[in-house]
Amino acid sequence: MSRRLAFLASFVLLLFAVIVGQASYVQFFHASALDASPLNPGPSGYVASSDRGEIIAADGQILAQSVATHASASPYQRIYPLGSLTAGEVGWVSLYHGLWGLEQQYNADLVPHNLAPANYAQVLSPLQGTDNVNLTLYPELQRIAQVGLAGRDGAAVVLDPRTGSVLGLYSNPTFNPAPFTSTSGAVEAAAYAKGIAPDKDGFPPLGLVALDQTFPPGSTFKIVTTSAAEVYKPSLLTKSYPVAAYTTLPGTTTLLHNDANSYCGGTVVQMLPASCDQGYALLGLDLGAPSLAKMANAFGFNSRIPIDMPYEVPSKFPPVSSFTYNLPFLAYSSIGQGNVQATALQMALVAAGVADGGSIMTPHLMASIVGPDGKIIQHYTPTQWLHPVTTSEANFTKSLMVGVVTNGTASGVGFLPQDQVGAKAGTAQVGNAAQNTND
Repeated sequence: MSRRLAFLASFVLLLFAVIVGQASYVQFFHASALDASPLNPGPSGYVASSDRGEIIAADGQILAQSVATHASASPYQRIYPLGSLTAGEVGWVSLYHGLWGLEQQYNADLVPHNLAPANYAQVLSPLQGTDNVNLTLYPELQRIAQVGLAGRDGAAVVLDPRTGSVLGLYSNPTFNPAPFTSTSGAVEAAAYAKGIAPDKDGFPPLGLVALDQTFPPGSTFKIVTTSAAEVYKPSLLTKSYPVAAYTTLPGTTTLLHNDANSYCGGTVVQMLPASCDQGYALLGLDLGAPSLAKMANAFGFNSRIPIDMPYEVPSKFPPVSSFTYNLPFLAYSSIGQGNVQATALQMALVAAGVADGGSIMTPHLMASIVGPDGKIIQHYTPTQWLHPVTTSEANFTKSLMVGVVTNGTASGVGFLPQDQVGAKAGTAQVGNAAQNTND
């Protein structure tokens, strides 16, 4: 009997030790991560009403901070000094709707958390503090985009091609983040309902058009088509295509027209600056679907862009099989129409890859994370994401994009010759019975 009691007592003690060990492991090694997780509904009220670190722009302006309210229920309130100018990126901390944007992405750094112990006493009783997140974003670039997009839906993305730093990322429509920090459920509910309601063009303010909406990239996609010719069929670079106002799509009587039925043709050296639709449609047919699809994927289509935001919609280039019995579809895809869909960020990265000698750097908004003592905890290190073309291939495309500014479709927009600017203009037609395209 005593042997059985001893065995039972040992078994109970073993179970107790396992439970204590597991609880201690979670408490010491996973508590901060679990508390900070946006999937954890428990701390929502605490996160919304507690002190949080600041989110700071590249020029030092504060984009998000917590201010003391001296109210026992909500001792801190989150404020966003620049309001809708940076709302799409910064996001919100809401008592009722949780976290969004960079507030969600870097929540583990912004919330109060245990600091690294400086002595043995702090090992037993850790000090808590919050970190600040410094961004690469410049509010002045946001304002320029805001003025340019006034009254219109759209997006503007400004990148440093050398590092991937996101210098500007503005979208219209946007929203006022202030109501989302309210302690009134009715105020937040009204703001949320307004934010998810699409505007006249079908876009909800609660979003970031630059990242979560895709569109036909139009003639900007000709950069990808040109790159495919360089890499996979370089003989096509010197092929001279007919000078014409339109071309007849294969197997049909359908005509694909240039903008305003203008005449164009020649080699890519002439066709890219002129944004020659009928010529690039023929170039795409000569390239073939496998080469065009492979280059689109090499530039990041059909992949999630690894930007430090909690949401991003991948751009789409159709699968090769979809062109097997539909060559007109391939012709349209080669000029960025058909079922080709891209975000503004994706096409900015295409241009950045050309500008940086064929290397596409990982886009990022975080520049550094600074601890409560002012010391840098983490400094972003630029990393390459993709390398779709060689330096010489990128330089060739770059020279053609400079030609777009000096004697092409962007020659009348105000760039000065000494600026050495490269560009590619592009629009796309949807449901146009005349099959026209405009650039």
